[in-house]
Amino acid sequence: MNPALVLCSHGTSDPVGQEVVRRLVGAVRLAAGGIQVHDAVVDVEEHRLPQVLAGLDRPAVVVPLLLSTGFHVRHDIAQAVAQGVKGGGRAVAAPALGPDWALAELGVQRLLDAGVRRDDVVVLGGSGSSEAAAMADVDAAAARIADLWGGPVHVGHVGHRGDPLAEVVTRVRRPRRRVAVASYLLAPGYFQDRVEACGADVVTGPLLRPSTDQLVVDLVLRRFAQAAHAVSWAPPVGGVR
Repeated sequence: MNPALVLCSHGTSDPVGQEVVRRLVGAVRLAAGGIQVHDAVVDVEEHRLPQVLAGLDRPAVVVPLLLSTGFHVRHDIAQAVAQGVKGGGRAVAAPALGPDWALAELGVQRLLDAGVRRDDVVVLGGSGSSEAAAMADVDAAAARIADLWGGPVHVGHVGHRGDPLAEVVTRVRRPRRRVAVASYLLAPGYFQDRVEACGADVVTGPLLRPSTDQLVVDLVLRRFAQAAHAVSWAPPVGGVR
């Protein structure tokens, strides 16, 4: 029996953010062919991951719609996966989406979409984390974007850990040069609002705004395929896109 794919986001009370995630889930469902695709959250909304897994009748692969290996990946998702699915079936978790070159490519595209110039000072705006691994992931993401962008990318955070984004924006200001912040968030919501309030001259939209990008759909399916080998899965001819 092929496993289900469960896309697990943080959850948000922002209706636009909710719609962005729904569109991503729909795009993944369309691209995944006959694979069952479900969505779940770890916080804020009601369709929590443990309950979604408990309602499944087959093994499951949970793909976090999270950009780094933070608390929700290491604790919330790990604990839910350890409980398995209905009837004692097995569940496994894929790694977080980032860092990944596909996200770096999308981050550069969002800079271009926002009209960021090559002489602008660029800062990557993350959400911050209590997990050292998550902070290292954001640093690695910034390094990838810098490589593709062709210039340095500083890092700031709007969460409770790491260098505060507003302070980084102030620190990197140079005469006659704009400061541009590349949002390292998936969807609109509380953290995107804080990124936009950081005092930069230009702030990009989140990675999935204004539209669901095929790069993210393909990345989700790669994460699924890599993790699904740990459960009962027979990949279709030609593989998962």
